[in-house]
Amino acid sequence: MFHNDAFGALDRQECLRLLAKVPVGRVVYTRQALPAVLPVNFSLDTDASVLLSTSPDSDLVRAVDGVVVAFEADEFDARTRSGWSVVVTGRAALVSDPAEHERLSRSGPASWMPLRNAVFIRIESEMVTGRELRGARGTR
Repeated sequence: MFHNDAFGALDRQECLRLLAKVPVGRVVYTRQALPAVLPVNFSLDTDASVLLSTSPDSDLVRAVDGVVVAFEADEFDARTRSGWSVVVTGRAALVSDPAEHERLSRSGPASWMPLRNAVFIRIESEMVTGRELRGARGTR
């Protein structure tokens, strides 16, 4: 088996800490039987689920509501050849509870696109995995 001290797994707590540092990730889902990857801004909720804000008429809502999806975010530095990648896998669901929607309207993610009547998608953090590449010593 290949072993490299510069490459390592991250625990769940470290993965969530790193996710909270970046504003954009990618939701990975199936659209018309093909893989689809969509860059989105996001936030983490208090239960560690990933929250997205989108249009109620978006293809994303139709494709992911009630389906298991992946969400990936990362940060890399080409100069130091270091960085990390985190993948959250879990069931996505449209937030339908009015009180929860109101709470997220105040504290959840705001889409970078101008939206009228935004809706929220919650991706449960059922499985959280991460990898770190340590390039030049002392960088992170």
